[in-house]
Amino acid sequence: MHATVSFDRNLPLVALNEKGQRTFFDATLDPSNPAMYASPMSIMLQSLAACSMMDIISILGKMRKEVIALDADLDAERAEKHPKVFTSIHVRFKLRSSNCSQAEFDKATGLSMNKYCSVAAMLKASGCKLSWDLEIIAD
Repeated sequence: MHATVSFDRNLPLVALNEKGQRTFFDATLDPSNPAMYASPMSIMLQSLAACSMMDIISILGKMRKEVIALDADLDAERAEKHPKVFTSIHVRFKLRSSNCSQAEFDKATGLSMNKYCSVAAMLKASGCKLSWDLEIIAD
């Protein structure tokens, strides 16, 4: 993988990956000039959900389970002193499906969070405690 990140005093940080896709970062501390874009830590938190959700959707698809919708709501705690790493993250996954059981959803989520999701693995390696709960809405 390869990426570049650029700063211009009149613009937020702009990251460009090897495919030419851009990500904008902002972390202003000035309350009179609120941030327009997410901070790097916010994007890391969102990346945990996106990474695991891609896995869950793929795993459930291989189990021939219909995924109508999948949402994640995350709450995180950070260390008080620098570097202010994540110390714990809790994810609430909500699945809409017509044919997925709680056990199947639990299996797919466990495989993602404990085996396949690279973001989860990196966070765990830093000492972050990950937890999650699951809800299925039958459709």
